[in-house]
Amino acid sequence: MTYGFLLDIPAPIEVYDALHAEIARRKDPTSCGMLVHVGRPTPEGFQVIELWESKEQQERYYAEVVEPAMIQLSGEQPPSAEPVREEFEPRGLIIRGAQAAV
Repeated sequence: MTYGFLLDIPAPIEVYDALHAEIARRKDPTSCGMLVHVGRPTPEGFQVIELWESKEQQERYYAEVVEPAMIQLSGEQPPSAEPVREEFEPRGLIIRGAQAAV
């Protein structure tokens, strides 16, 4: 089942830029089930919206790629504030050149 989440992170957009670059360097997420990724600045920090083929694929990618990249970039320092996560089931997803998710 297609899986989506929205993440609000209270950190400077430069943190997103560095993490995004490091994650892309490590492994292409589209080869692991990612359908869409959007990052954008917000007044409080930045927001990430992602759609995946399944929650399991997202969790595996996070554990194998994202979490180690975050630890490396933070110097193993804990985040100053926890992100707010909202999960959702996508509806009406249209991706140019791909089949629509049901």
